[in-house]
Amino acid sequence: MPHPYHWHHQSQQHQISRYSVRWVSVPDGPDHGTDPGSEGPAPPAVSRRPHALRLALFVAFLLVMFYLVAVQRVIDIEAVRGTVARTGPVAPLAYVAASAVLAALFVPGPLLAAGSGLLFGPLLGTFVTLGSATGTAVIAAAVGRRAGRESARALIGPQWAARIDTQIQRRGLWAVVGQRFIPGISDALASYTFGAFGLPLWQMAVGAVIGSAPRAFVYTALGASISDLSSPLAYAAVGVWCVTAIIGAFAAHRSYRRWQARG
Repeated sequence: MPHPYHWHHQSQQHQISRYSVRWVSVPDGPDHGTDPGSEGPAPPAVSRRPHALRLALFVAFLLVMFYLVAVQRVIDIEAVRGTVARTGPVAPLAYVAASAVLAALFVPGPLLAAGSGLLFGPLLGTFVTLGSATGTAVIAAAVGRRAGRESARALIGPQWAARIDTQIQRRGLWAVVGQRFIPGISDALASYTFGAFGLPLWQMAVGAVIGSAPRAFVYTALGASISDLSSPLAYAAVGVWCVTAIIGAFAAHRSYRRWQARG
């Protein structure tokens, strides 16, 4: 019969052996020996070159289209107007659709509005012009959003992107309205830019309706009275254009002063 001392000695050895095995089998920390509080290696920086190239190609495409359509006049507006006139009762809807696409391709809006007044008169023509202006804003903003929003946000960085998102939520609609009042700015180009910065399409549509209404009347009325520019309608159109231009210039100056004060 073994001595009790041997039992006690063997029990201690067994416990030590068991604890040793347990100690060896314990795995390292989640980072395999590194500081548990560390977050690991930083993710690699994303190259901005593809985004810059994508935006450059998009801008180059818009400039080429502007040169071909607005400067070289490769699209025959008279032929478009004649085709629409032959559609009969659906001519107003056909002209809205055609003008919306053509203006998004940088056909000058005043020419399209004047054609609307010539075809449909000052009243119906104004609504046709307003519908086409709204369609142009939505089309251009959707294309700009699709082609440039991701790249623009990648180039300006998350901090500036968040600031722009905040400004869009607060003043996006009225930015579209104000741009429509400022003379000399292409509505299509501005809509592409708004879309690239992520302006919602509903803001583009509502802002275009509000901001384009005065100029829609002006250019449509001038087109309707092209045979008699001394008519009261022509004088009313000129008066509305002057008031709109003054309001737009004042709004642009005020916005510039605010920007200077913030800088």
